[in-house]
Amino acid sequence: MAEAPDPEVVELATKIFDLARQGRTEALVAYVDAGVPANLTNDRGDSLVMLAAYHGHADAVRALLDRGAPAGDVNDRGQTPLAGAAFKGETEVVRILLAAGADPAGGTPSAVDTARMFGRAELLELFGVR
Repeated sequence: MAEAPDPEVVELATKIFDLARQGRTEALVAYVDAGVPANLTNDRGDSLVMLAAYHGHADAVRALLDRGAPAGDVNDRGQTPLAGAAFKGETEVVRILLAAGADPAGGTPSAVDTARMFGRAELLELFGVR
């Protein structure tokens, strides 16, 4: 049987995920620079990049990518940060993720499928599809 996680570690991780959701870039990168993995994921497989991207925090996404976080990790539901940003119509975040190598066809639904579903023609153009 697995050992229960240390409540202090869970509290710290929760705080770090909240920083990503809130786009508090300076505080978030301070933790990453101090040793928190840039590719940290929560119990649903959501990465820090996923949370920052979904909530439209371009600076946080860029800072995490600059510190080695992957642009295209898939969470437990098959979703990518790029699809999350496409769902929310976060064009700047989409551009940053694409520049970092995120695959518009990756995940389920993909960013391409998401943009089509919500009629985001400007994103489809960025993805190079119609």
